[in-house]
Amino acid sequence: MTKTGFFWDEQCFWHGGGNYAGMLPVGGLVQPMASGGLPESPESKRRLMNLMDVTGLARDLDLCHAPAAPTDDLLRVHPASYLDTFKSTSDAGGGELGRRTPFGPGGYEMAAQSAGLSIAALGSVLNGTHTNAYALSRPPGHHCLPDYPNGFCLFANLALAIQSARAKKLTERVVVLDWDVHHGNGTEAIFYDDPDVLTISMHQDRNYPMDTGDFADRGTGKGAGFNLNIPLPPGTGHVGYLATMERIVLPQIRAFNPDVIVIACGYDAAAIDPLGRMLATAETFQIMTRQVKTLAADICNSRLMMAHEGGYSEVYVPFCGHHVLAEMSGSKITAPDPFGDVFPLRQPAAAFDRFLEGWIGEMADAL
Repeated sequence: MTKTGFFWDEQCFWHGGGNYAGMLPVGGLVQPMASGGLPESPESKRRLMNLMDVTGLARDLDLCHAPAAPTDDLLRVHPASYLDTFKSTSDAGGGELGRRTPFGPGGYEMAAQSAGLSIAALGSVLNGTHTNAYALSRPPGHHCLPDYPNGFCLFANLALAIQSARAKKLTERVVVLDWDVHHGNGTEAIFYDDPDVLTISMHQDRNYPMDTGDFADRGTGKGAGFNLNIPLPPGTGHVGYLATMERIVLPQIRAFNPDVIVIACGYDAAAIDPLGRMLATAETFQIMTRQVKTLAADICNSRLMMAHEGGYSEVYVPFCGHHVLAEMSGSKITAPDPFGDVFPLRQPAAAFDRFLEGWIGEMADAL
């Protein structure tokens, strides 16, 4: 059994969102940018692969391809009406069906390929091919509702992977931990009444979407108590993220006792990101990975799967991802953080840490 599978496809790098300047469509007083396009570009993901090639980490992973998600699997989450509208719009040259989800020709096929990577990665962990696996899925998926895409997400990649695995009787109980800087509203909505999927989202409070992600939203019906939102204040930083993991996230996962742990792995909580303000570092992501990997070894036979979500710094995302994948695989190959001397100096002061301790403690005590 190969330890870590890395699932990717060149087609996922070809997805494009049209003529944008950051989050704004070009036109009127909004000028084109030299870098062009939406923050959700292929470059941060492609540069992660470039970095792994240069350091040699790629040779310590099992690099895998996978087929696009078939219609039968897509229908496990998305209604046929949505698939038909998406496909016809894609075939007609592209457009936008939701909020902040523009796509060009072939957008449907690229999104299906992205979902297929997540489906294959989770399947490979559950069938014993890999101990753990990482899907370099693009476009991302955690904001996508069954019939309404938003936040760059066109298909609900992780939800599709989970429902595909459940249909094949590969798993019954799943934890989804989302550490993207934005609330995982799509994943939450899909499993909100499901007691066999514990969804946990730790995110910057009221970043995106601004009307979801409250701590009080705990699920409904049989799923009551099986959704957990952990909104954190801007500037939470390295210490705050690790404290949140130790005091809230890890105990909740252990108590749920899942068959597998699935992570929506966004890097936009990093210290430099155009869409987040959280001050996490590459070491933060590495240690969180170590924490979850250690827990998975203890409670679910090491079964751990991650899917790439957000993260928009072309400079820093590759180092964050490299730290995570080295930790997942146990590789000794490193890519030293070029900001390793700077970002620790920008972390919150002790007074803010004391404030944050109360913030985290209040949520922990309420569970």
